[in-house]
Amino acid sequence: MSERKNNTNHEPLFHLAKRSVIPQWRAWLIRVAAIVLGLAVCGIVAYILSDKLQEGKKTLADFYYCFIKGSFTTNRKIWKFLKNMAILQCISLAVTPAFRMRFWNTGAEGQTLMGVWGAIAVAFYLGGEIPEALLLVLMFVGALLCSAVWAVIPAIFKAKWNTNETLFTLMMNYVAIHIVEYFLVVWVPSGSSSLGKLKYGKLPSFGHDYLVIILIVLLLTLLLYVYLKHSKQGYEISVVGESVRTAQYSGMNVKKVIIRTMVVSGLLCGLAGYLIGAGLDQTVTTESVGGQGFTAIMVSWLANFNPIVMLLTSGLITLLDQGAAQITQDFGVRGAFPDVIIGIILFFIIGSEFFINYQVIFRKGGHAAKEGAK
Repeated sequence: MSERKNNTNHEPLFHLAKRSVIPQWRAWLIRVAAIVLGLAVCGIVAYILSDKLQEGKKTLADFYYCFIKGSFTTNRKIWKFLKNMAILQCISLAVTPAFRMRFWNTGAEGQTLMGVWGAIAVAFYLGGEIPEALLLVLMFVGALLCSAVWAVIPAIFKAKWNTNETLFTLMMNYVAIHIVEYFLVVWVPSGSSSLGKLKYGKLPSFGHDYLVIILIVLLLTLLLYVYLKHSKQGYEISVVGESVRTAQYSGMNVKKVIIRTMVVSGLLCGLAGYLIGAGLDQTVTTESVGGQGFTAIMVSWLANFNPIVMLLTSGLITLLDQGAAQITQDFGVRGAFPDVIIGIILFFIIGSEFFINYQVIFRKGGHAAKEGAK
């Protein structure tokens, strides 16, 4: 009895337990509460750092309004929001098949950059030499091929030699950057390493320059959802992600699934690169992707690798990004303040996932005494 009593006295005040299931409404309520708390902390930080808030020239209401003002107060800002969201959504879709397979592809930045480079290389060498329609098709093919090759290299090493895909794909980002740097030196003999906009290889516009990009990404979202949820290959991706042993016992060729899935991810990165190169910039720089390959990982993960839900998470990240830029403009803050705002809110959102997946169980008040008395 004394031994049982000692064990009871040393029982911790609380412990963590993984939730078996949680209603979707409660999960989203936790996420919304996390965003509200994050915005509240951002308001406190803004008050500390902004002279305009301290002097009364601006209010906290003005601060929060910037998140709306940065994206929705003019037609130009709305189109910019939809365009930025579409590109981020496209790259997020690209990493999703690999992530569902538990292949941690951190190389979307480099894979997309290689897609931009592939499209612009075709335009640079063939622009003006062939019809524009054929040029756009060849640019599309070039973008997809370059990105697919860049994605399949780490997949082959993973399938055959079980290399660490996280480090492999991450390092290939830097190789892609140096390849672009090299060709910019070759293409621009003046030494400025700035190619400028090309005269050829521009996607046609229908009503608005960004409309085609937005429609393509919406269609791609639906197609990928169907592919992952209702196709044999999508099922194989899920099984391999759950358990490689189970997939092998089921007769699946795991190596083939890994390589095929990374080809799909690479092709989607290539499409994103094509939309950036032919639809937006008509040039390539080392900053053509602008870090969205890394942001896409967060977008996909927050959506639990669901392409439809990703429309919400990519929209949220884009809203925060443009709102932070508006805050910089209206409040006169400099430096990394916009990044701090985004980081705080994302920290709270990520933290909310912990409470969605785990519950804190406290020791009941009379439980210890009752156990000790036995």
